Amino acid sequence: MKRRTFVKGAAAVSLAAVAASGREAKALPRQASSASVLEGREFFLHIDYAPVNFTGKEAVATAINGQVPGPTLVWQEGETVTIHVTNHLKKSSSIHWHGIILPAPMDGVPGISYDGIAPGETFTYQFKVRQHGTFWYHSHSGYQEQTGMYGAIVIKPKRKEPFAYDRDYTIVLSDWSDEKPTSIYRKLKLSSDYYNYNRRTVGDFFSEVGKKGFTKAFSDRKMWNTMRMSDRDLSDVTGYTYTYLMHGNTPATQFKALFKRGQKIRLRFINGAAMSIFDVRIPGLKMTVVAADGNHVKPVTVDEFRIGVAETYDVIVEPKSQRAYAIFAQSIERSGYALGSLTPSADKLAKAPKMDKPQPLTMSDMGMDMAKAGSKGMKMPMKPYRWKAMEAQKYPVTPLPMATGPQSTMKAMSPKYRLEDPGVGLRNNGRRVLTYADLKNRYTTRHAKKPDREIVLHLTGNMERYMWSINGIKYADAEPLLFHYGERLRITFINDTMMNHPMHLHGMWSDLETGDDSHLVRKHTVLVQPGSKISYRVTVDAKGAWAYHCHLLYHMAGMFRKVVVV
Repeated sequence: MKRRTFVKGAAAVSLAAVAASGREAKALPRQASSASVLEGREFFLHIDYAPVNFTGKEAVATAINGQVPGPTLVWQEGETVTIHVTNHLKKSSSIHWHGIILPAPMDGVPGISYDGIAPGETFTYQFKVRQHGTFWYHSHSGYQEQTGMYGAIVIKPKRKEPFAYDRDYTIVLSDWSDEKPTSIYRKLKLSSDYYNYNRRTVGDFFSEVGKKGFTKAFSDRKMWNTMRMSDRDLSDVTGYTYTYLMHGNTPATQFKALFKRGQKIRLRFINGAAMSIFDVRIPGLKMTVVAADGNHVKPVTVDEFRIGVAETYDVIVEPKSQRAYAIFAQSIERSGYALGSLTPSADKLAKAPKMDKPQPLTMSDMGMDMAKAGSKGMKMPMKPYRWKAMEAQKYPVTPLPMATGPQSTMKAMSPKYRLEDPGVGLRNNGRRVLTYADLKNRYTTRHAKKPDREIVLHLTGNMERYMWSINGIKYADAEPLLFHYGERLRITFINDTMMNHPMHLHGMWSDLETGDDSHLVRKHTVLVQPGSKISYRVTVDAKGAWAYHCHLLYHMAGMFRKVVVV
């Protein structure tokens, strides 16, 4: 069955801003606007309902200062910022400053950092800005992030950056649905593949028989059935309900970044989506990646990169001709895309390139033997010396409870490091695709302290019942993770599921191991591929209680831990 044709933003969002007054959305006469820019040391943010129309149908967003996304906040490294947030909603709300290093009471996570912001109340955040780069903020209450509560943060550095550019644009990628988030989640609980319109058919099986022979085709299907998942189930929520936005613009209205010939343009990409992983490229242009999650990296030039939910990448491009270039971000399961134009004139827009065909998951994504997976059209995803070097690093492992039962029905039998694997959908596509193995800290980490101990966390789930957990234990039943102030940890994830999980640790940096200990890349969110393992090091330098979770919104209730630093 073909995917339902969905409206890609037939109606533009008005540029008239709505004053956050606390009135109900139906009483507001104007629509939420695209994001403005606020710069300084003191900020006033208002959370309120606002009408939007991204699909040709009126809907209600949860907006900040009447905008979706919210205003871009520009801070200066070294200064103290004060942010007054007033909640005009009928329910509690919050704002979390994603990737920002700050005191625990300012982190903005209800139930861990503070109680949240009650209706009609104002909470004042205040902290010193101790970093620079591209970050973002979002609600950590209920499903408000899905309904429009997110925005960009740009922090100016104290010192001159080690690269030059002429213009600077911030691009927040996101997903919008006219459905209520509670309705989306209910449908996923009833049928986890409800939004998957790329399911296998009997014809697909006979096609595989023709290519592999009956025995091999049957064996492959049996393995997937045993894992209780389809090799075409790449994303839980798709373009069947989502319209993909680029800084609040639909593909019909298009985000626009202007340039003049010969200029170098900095594009700050932020994935502020609730559930969507995007593959980003600008056909006809190379992109030089200069920062990941706000931190400088050694420049690497690519045609395309994957950006997991909550990740950020800064790239520099240099258009060579006076034409409009498509800024193209297709969803991982290829059900839709966000679109903008890098253009010399606002009235000159680019056309979207053809979407790639979705690739099925492989045995490697099942956590099976990678050599077998590589023999069927997939290159060996990791140079042996890299993963052997990381496997060889042994530290005292802290045992954690591991449960079996309905929370965990999937198991990776032979998970491996796959940092040179661009991931399903990007393999062998003829383009130079960024991988985690390409990322190197611009500054040496040679003398960084070695880990004192290791914690192994299994990412677990039950796809049939749409249940997610860590070590087979959902958050409600889990004890907090205890970190000791001043220690250096190695955290290893083993993804026992067939889904990508962007894992985010609040309050502390994650120094990703890529096989080069001299240039560990510093990140706040790490995308863990299906059936794989990945590890990073954490210097425990922030006292208090912190959240640790998968950043896919509908996974978060179960795949979540509280971290207590003692």
